[in-house]
Amino acid sequence: MIILGDFGIWDNSKQQKHALDWLEKKPFTTLFLDGNHENYDILDAYPVNEWHGGKVHFIRPSVIHLMRGHIFDIDGRSFFTFGGARCHDISDGILEVGDPRIKIWGKDREKLFRINHVSWWEREMPSEEEMEEGISNLQKNGNKADYILTHCPYSSVLDRMDGGYGIYKPDYLSDYLENIGHSTSYRYWFFGHMHMDVVFRRERAVCLYEQIVPLGW
Repeated sequence: MIILGDFGIWDNSKQQKHALDWLEKKPFTTLFLDGNHENYDILDAYPVNEWHGGKVHFIRPSVIHLMRGHIFDIDGRSFFTFGGARCHDISDGILEVGDPRIKIWGKDREKLFRINHVSWWEREMPSEEEMEEGISNLQKNGNKADYILTHCPYSSVLDRMDGGYGIYKPDYLSDYLENIGHSTSYRYWFFGHMHMDVVFRRERAVCLYEQIVPLGW
């Protein structure tokens, strides 16, 4: 089972550990990308390992984080992965812990803000090194992959999903993914982030939120 970001690495609470142990006992492997709602202080602290051709974090033996910019060979199919995305619901800004506005704004449902290293992490967006590594790994693989898995959609699809409202604006990550789409041969592109289930047939792109889609093998 592959989860396209926002897996839920938030804390080291008993509840989260119980959920991870519950997944570990299931008769399948859980793979996930990072999204824009992960605690990167925790996630980045896991040791980096090699698995099926790419870099991973083992959260549990069968609960595995697929890191950005890598190609994984799984059961004879190749998967290029690139997690991360920019939060769209932070128009009132990022506050630091201890800011007096947190208590006031927390009672106002119209305020869209997050708290640094509590509900928002700069690492939601990729580094230049991660993007370069992704390009390099694709080039080594002949600029092809059976499936591209991301959390963020690429810019042209993002624009279609926005519908002219100006809520979802392209950024350097969506532009980076757009360029990858133009230079890479792939069967289908799957992404999350937008909290909807929709298929872009012409683009061979699928946004998944609640649906589970079996891959054609």
